[in-house]
Amino acid sequence: MPVFGCNAAPVIGRRSFLGLAAGAIAWPVAARAQQRPYKVGFANLTEDPGTRLEGLGFTGADVRASVALAARGMPLDIVYYDNDRNRAKALANADDAIARKLDLYIQYCDDATANADIATRMKSAGLPILAINYPVPAAPFYGADNALAGRIAGEALAKFAVTTWHGEPVAAIIVGDLANAGDHVLERSEAISAALKAASATIPETRIDTGGNPAQADSLLRRYLAAHTSGKLLIAALDDTTALMAKAGVEAANRSFDTAIASQGCDRSVHGGANDKKEIDPSNRGSIVIGSVAYLLDRYGYDILPLAMQILRGEPVPPRTTTRHVLVTAANVFHVYPPIDMN
Repeated sequence: MPVFGCNAAPVIGRRSFLGLAAGAIAWPVAARAQQRPYKVGFANLTEDPGTRLEGLGFTGADVRASVALAARGMPLDIVYYDNDRNRAKALANADDAIARKLDLYIQYCDDATANADIATRMKSAGLPILAINYPVPAAPFYGADNALAGRIAGEALAKFAVTTWHGEPVAAIIVGDLANAGDHVLERSEAISAALKAASATIPETRIDTGGNPAQADSLLRRYLAAHTSGKLLIAALDDTTALMAKAGVEAANRSFDTAIASQGCDRSVHGGANDKKEIDPSNRGSIVIGSVAYLLDRYGYDILPLAMQILRGEPVPPRTTTRHVLVTAANVFHVYPPIDMN
């Protein structure tokens, strides 16, 4: 029977109650779905497939793909730019971002003067910036910690020598593009050297410059080994391709049992995919490449975009956030880079 009167409480059936409850739950979901996505520009260092980033084995496509994958499920519309390692293009990209009235600009550019000019323009337009690997004045920074990455490799080699070749004569080689690759590669090499010296001041060190051609590591190592026919050898390669070329040179000289190699980057050339040949793999315990320090450029989006969301929400962001570098070995490679068939 219906109830009448100004103070009467409405009678709600079970089905009606469930319908209201469902509506109460669905409303915030619908509200979130209708939220305007943030418009974010991502200006990549370069999209040239032949250019390797940061002296390592990654390309601009690797970084861009990580951003696109990480953006899924986030309220973000990404506008992609190619800075092309070109000052004029970087400035034009920034002007386009300002004209589009984007909410945030993620800048990956190695031209310091361009970054300074862009910072001034963006500040005038009220457009915040997140800098990647190269500083932009007054902008939060995300990037590699090159000194830490170098130290990790140096310490790993020193520990291997102590535990495996205790009391035997040991020499060290740092091999890679020493002259042309930039300050970040020099920072890595100096940190490797410092870590080796901290472990043992008696380890002699040689530096071999491949001149930007990793294939040179093979012949240069053979020449070195022809002149140094005894003793144990620690090789710190500055990228994974160079590590593999150095390995080939060592094997050709029949010195594998005397050698340990640690690398920088941990790109697909050493950890591989599910169907690739893998240098670092639990089933390849005999490899003389004992590990490679991960830089995770192919995962950058998963670190960058959470920082971007903090900036967009007006939350505080650390002035400097760095990559979580780790030495990837046969023991932990599947934790860092699980094979496809395990996902």
